[in-house]
Amino acid sequence: MKVWETEIFGRKLAIEHGKMAKQAHGSVLLKYGKSAILVTATASKEAKDGVDFLPLTVEFQEKFYAVGKIPGGFLKREGRPSSEAILSSRLIDRPIRPLFPKDFHNEIQVIVTALSMDTDDSIETWGITGASFALNLSPIPFDGMVAGVRVGYVNGEFIVFPTQEELKNSKMDIVVAGTKEAITMVEGESLEVSEEEMVKALLFAHDAIKQIIEFQESVVSEFNIEKWEVTPPEYPEEFVKDFESLIDDNELKSRILVKGKKDRDDAIDSYRKELLEKFQTDYIEKWDNETFDKYKRFILEAFDEKIKKLMRKMIIEENTRADGRKIDEIRPITCEIGLFDKTHGSALFTRGETQSLGIVTLGEPMDVQIIDTVFEEGERRFMLHYNFPPFSTGEVKGLRLSRREIGHGHLAERALKNLIPSEEEFPYIIRVVSEVLESNGSSSMATVCSGSLALMDAGVPMKKHVAGVAMGLIFEEDKFVVLTDILGMEDHLGDMDFKVTGTKDGITAFQMDVKVAGVNEEVLKEALERARIARLHILDIMYNTIPEPKKELSPYAPLIKTTVVPIDKISDVIGPGGRVIKGISKEFEVEVSINDETGLTKVSGFNVENINNAISYIQNLIKEVKQGEIFEGKVSRIENYGVFIEIAPGKVGLLHMSNLGNDAKEILNNIKIGDILKVEIVSIDDNGRIQLKKFGVETPHKKSRRSYHSKKTGEDNDQKENSK
Repeated sequence: MKVWETEIFGRKLAIEHGKMAKQAHGSVLLKYGKSAILVTATASKEAKDGVDFLPLTVEFQEKFYAVGKIPGGFLKREGRPSSEAILSSRLIDRPIRPLFPKDFHNEIQVIVTALSMDTDDSIETWGITGASFALNLSPIPFDGMVAGVRVGYVNGEFIVFPTQEELKNSKMDIVVAGTKEAITMVEGESLEVSEEEMVKALLFAHDAIKQIIEFQESVVSEFNIEKWEVTPPEYPEEFVKDFESLIDDNELKSRILVKGKKDRDDAIDSYRKELLEKFQTDYIEKWDNETFDKYKRFILEAFDEKIKKLMRKMIIEENTRADGRKIDEIRPITCEIGLFDKTHGSALFTRGETQSLGIVTLGEPMDVQIIDTVFEEGERRFMLHYNFPPFSTGEVKGLRLSRREIGHGHLAERALKNLIPSEEEFPYIIRVVSEVLESNGSSSMATVCSGSLALMDAGVPMKKHVAGVAMGLIFEEDKFVVLTDILGMEDHLGDMDFKVTGTKDGITAFQMDVKVAGVNEEVLKEALERARIARLHILDIMYNTIPEPKKELSPYAPLIKTTVVPIDKISDVIGPGGRVIKGISKEFEVEVSINDETGLTKVSGFNVENINNAISYIQNLIKEVKQGEIFEGKVSRIENYGVFIEIAPGKVGLLHMSNLGNDAKEILNNIKIGDILKVEIVSIDDNGRIQLKKFGVETPHKKSRRSYHSKKTGEDNDQKENSK
């Protein structure tokens, strides 16, 4: 067992190897600050039969003991992973996946277990570095080293691994991963920063990544790890060459240039079938059916590789894209709002063959999402959910929520959330749902656009519209081409998927995945500038559709009004065991919620009169009454010495018979419970007991009152009890 330590970014980083999880193929205990994760890497000894992809699984295991908590629920143990854990798994998966050899098809499992967590340490980001350590110290083939950092931007200064307090004042919160040579992944949000600031942040992050990788190199250099040999599958090269000789580049190019995703796919599939049939017919004497069946997948791979090379060549040499657009051209866009009667807000955003239906629902305070994970606890009043049904790509699949859907929804939520009005401005719980109805490139960016349109259609006082666009990259030797608004084919066969969202004033969210090492400052600047121009074009169309939020909410949305209760009066509104607040809700048929930190009180329902009456009741309940004030109160109790009158909710005073004026006994005999009397406050003693007089009646001499009260000790006890 050995431990390596270094001071980095203001905290101690320690790597421990050889003590824990020794039966895993690779394992390290990584500690940073007060946090610790155990990272293990294990792989099967043999490749999975019939698999032509990388069967990699990354799991981030959140353990509540890591933050000193016991899980909720009946079982009191961790269950299915939270959205935050899934997002952390994706964050680790994306930068390590491209570094495995192409022909390695063994099952691989990387597990990151949180053993101790301080949110200031961003230990999930350190999972990227931990995975790199575990894989490099294992026999599993892995090409290179990777690390990740979290970057904030406070008062014009970039910060590596900012604390939660620093992030509150930060204009940026991004996670960047990369190798020593280049950035490979970016994910994050920002407060409308400029393209120049974003480039500086990425370059700053890459410098920090290099520091971590230098430490990795020093540790790994002490080991002599023998990696498993990756043996490329054997096949007769002449067999593939014979097939390739049948491919007509011009014919294949014409199929690639067919308009429409489905028609293009059908044209290419048809040509593939023609070639396979021709190959079997023309070469039947040279290659028998058994050979054909055995090595068929290699000629199919050769055909796909030919499509890739031809498409890339068309873009690099001819500036020609599969759908005929220029490299910086955006597909036709249409926007519609207010599509349905009962929904609170709706919008349909269509860009080419990608279409997102955005639906907004406005909820009452009780609809708030309760968060209780190892990453955070609290409430979330803005949610965005992304659905990607199989019909959107013309496929038949099971309907289940995938990690991809959670990741895409999270990106769109981050793009919009900082433009959502505060709770004081707009006290509603807000849920946006994106139903992806068609997909041919960047449905997550279409989600941002449909979400922004639907929010304004719902009357949410959004500060500005937000739009998003996906950029691509084709990199060949010393030449590169940045593509605007990429197709699914360009995403699949290109070298970069680069998503940028923002307003007219700056970037709000950012995501990038890179497959090559040549993405430098020049590429980043050009891609961001192209994205800015495209974003402004999309925003113009959105503003033409709905330039500002609607002034009125849907008649089917709940009504919410607010008032502020002083902190020291909150207990009066809630009452013993919640009796008062429950009574208000029941009497006025409303929901009442109080923030015990700010006193912000929300009253919601579907009847504006009931809501106004409930608010008046609460305001009267907390109102400080004063001597000399006049009220029309309701008789709540009658005694032989006077009557008790409710002058305001929760405030009852004694109208003594001595303050009823002439013929007090006769007046008292005629008073009934529920009668309304006009009274004036005579006095309020130190215990809050209120003495009243009938309006217009002179107050008796103080001496005689004291004398009278001294004989009536029972009424003091009654009033004390009634004032509770």
